Amino acid sequence: MTFRLEARRLACERDDRWLFTDLDIEIGAGEIVRIEGPNGSGKTTLLKILSGQLADYQGELFWCGEPMRRVRVDFLANLLYLGHAPGVKAALTPLENLAWYQALAGEQGNEAERMQALAGVRLTGFEDIPAAQLSAGQLRRIALARLALIQRPLWVLDEPFTAIDREGVAELEQRLLAHAQRGGSVLLTTHHDLAPLGELRRIPLGTGARHATQ
Repeated sequence: MTFRLEARRLACERDDRWLFTDLDIEIGAGEIVRIEGPNGSGKTTLLKILSGQLADYQGELFWCGEPMRRVRVDFLANLLYLGHAPGVKAALTPLENLAWYQALAGEQGNEAERMQALAGVRLTGFEDIPAAQLSAGQLRRIALARLALIQRPLWVLDEPFTAIDREGVAELEQRLLAHAQRGGSVLLTTHHDLAPLGELRRIPLGTGARHATQ
């Protein structure tokens, strides 16, 4: 698996304030990259730009060496984005939410696959309960089940450890590590200590650095 996401001279302004300027980023296969910075430094904004959700920025994005505007469809076909909110429909059950996720991804799938994904996040027995009746941690786990269900090499995750318990944290750490070891890549924001994942590449925001990758 070979791929590369690049940003060159990226800059973004909000409310007459520059969140970041002249930011160069390169993310390739097998990497786990953490965006760091204080609240308000632009971490979520940067993730949304890099995942193609925001167009209000300066600079250029490239996918596998090609300008993003030319290969956007291919890029999106290789991307799995999980936002800060779980993105779960309250009126649907966990099984129905996963079927909805698959449909959005252009995949049909089957119930056995969805049950296996729910088992992987410890939601067996809750598959037919409306999401409105579940806890915040359970809603987060429905969203995280997408990581096993929908196969994409590039994961962009905004605070994926929010609201999950200690056991769930350990399971997610191992899932991220396994994905990178298989040749995938992970770009994420989190306040969680990622020491168990070993050496990470970090992108600090709010530091005044012009080329803020290290």
